[in-house]
Amino acid sequence: MRPLSPLGMAALGSGIIGITYGLARFVFGLFLPAMRDELTISPTMAGVIGALPFLSFVFAILAATWVTRHLGIRRTGVTAAGLAGVGLVTIALAPSSLLLAIGVLICGISTGLSSPVMAETVHKVVPFALRGRVNATINAGTSLGIAIAMPAVLIWAEAWRSAYIAFAALAALGTLAALLYLPKEDRVSASGPRPIALQASREQWLGIARLSGLAVGMGGVSAAYWVFAPDAVINAGGLLPSQTAWMWLAVGLGGLLGAGAGDLISRFGPAASHAAGLVVTSASLALLALDPGNFALALVSAALFGAGYMTLSGFYLVRSTQIMTEAPSFAPVLPLLATSIGQVAGSPLAGWLVGAEGHVATFMLFAIVGLAVAGLGAWLLKERGR
Repeated sequence: MRPLSPLGMAALGSGIIGITYGLARFVFGLFLPAMRDELTISPTMAGVIGALPFLSFVFAILAATWVTRHLGIRRTGVTAAGLAGVGLVTIALAPSSLLLAIGVLICGISTGLSSPVMAETVHKVVPFALRGRVNATINAGTSLGIAIAMPAVLIWAEAWRSAYIAFAALAALGTLAALLYLPKEDRVSASGPRPIALQASREQWLGIARLSGLAVGMGGVSAAYWVFAPDAVINAGGLLPSQTAWMWLAVGLGGLLGAGAGDLISRFGPAASHAAGLVVTSASLALLALDPGNFALALVSAALFGAGYMTLSGFYLVRSTQIMTEAPSFAPVLPLLATSIGQVAGSPLAGWLVGAEGHVATFMLFAIVGLAVAGLGAWLLKERGR
């Protein structure tokens, strides 16, 4: 089979990331109100379950470089998409909150495997000058998966199980595409060469550490929106569940701007790019807190959140591969891991605050934290970005 072109790689990678990130991980919050009603889940328990895919992502991404080296690109990509399908089916059939938790755990594993293997594939098949753009475009595939959830909600309304069965069918198609089109590589023996990541310089490690520290803060700030934004506009704002579908469409469409993360870094530098992403994300949280019952404002908030979050996740991916150019599957591991650590901490904290203080106070507090992280990033990244 002919090697993938940069455009083909961008399309295939976007599809797989759209399935593993968009459908298997981030769409959960959209269906959470219906899940809470049917399975009798409290706000605190919802926050804990919402943190589980981020937690399993942590362990999966730590193993992703090793898995990619030993299974090869194609097998790892097939495994990632296949696990997304298994997790989505488990959620669809879950008779209790326990099985629901197991399903979201499996989905998190698929997500943790997918980003490193896509970065490794880009390194193998895309010319150096186009890698940043292709990586950012693939990362923005998350937005496509989120946008797909919009017609699913309109079609099935509160029938979340039917929606998840449809998502699992898409995951099966993604698994087949990975099997057919990802490059095949031989497994690496245990006595193979020393991983390049271990040979990185002190300055490279410091650069990755700075990104990772900021990513913890970004992950914590974003967790409230991913898990509780639909819950906020329904329970605190009085909007209909079907209206949240339009919000998630706005998140997906806004998130497509994240495809420009690589170009943003090239033009404005790391410090300004990172600060802009967090300011936009914080603004989205504050807007939702101002009036969760205002549908037009909720749509603006959702579009801003999608743009801010996808730009930031693309920033961490692209910038990390720029810092460790010879370790493309390892470079994004720590920043993406740090993002999930922040989300693991932020999701149950948001759930506790929603139960104790309500949605409005929770979202405003998280917006303030986001601005603080933006200021910290402007200081940490400014000199090093020149």
